[in-house]
Amino acid sequence: QAQVVESGGGLVQAGGSLRLSCAASGSIGSINVMYWYRQTTRKQRELVASITSGGTTNYRDSVKGRFTISRDNAKNTVYLQMNGLKPEDTAVYYCAANTVLDMYWGQGTQVTVSS
Repeated sequence: QAQVVESGGGLVQAGGSLRLSCAASGSIGSINVMYWYRQTTRKQRELVASITSGGTTNYRDSVKGRFTISRDNAKNTVYLQMNGLKPEDTAVYYCAANTVLDMYWGQGTQVTVSS
C-alpha cells in the first residue's frame, strides 16, 4: 500500500527557517512529479512548489527566493527548505506524489510562523 508521510513542521519566529521532508513508500511505483501544497482555514489549498523527476522546479510567486524544493529520487523523498519565513506562510503543508496511476497525499504537517 502506498504511503506519503511528511515531517519537519513546527513553530518558528518570523525570519526563521524550517525544512520539511516527505517520504513516499510502499507500492507507489514510479513518481513523476512531487509537490508541496499548503492550506489554511481561510484559503483553498494552494500549490507552493513542485519538482519533476528530472529536477525541474516551479514555485508560487510569494515564495520565490525564500523556499527551495529538492528531491532524492532513489529515496522517493522530497524536501522543502523554507527560509525567511513570514506569518502569512502559516498553514498546514501537504506533500503529494504524482504517478501514472494516481496522486498520493500525505496527512499534512503544521507550520506556524509567529510575528
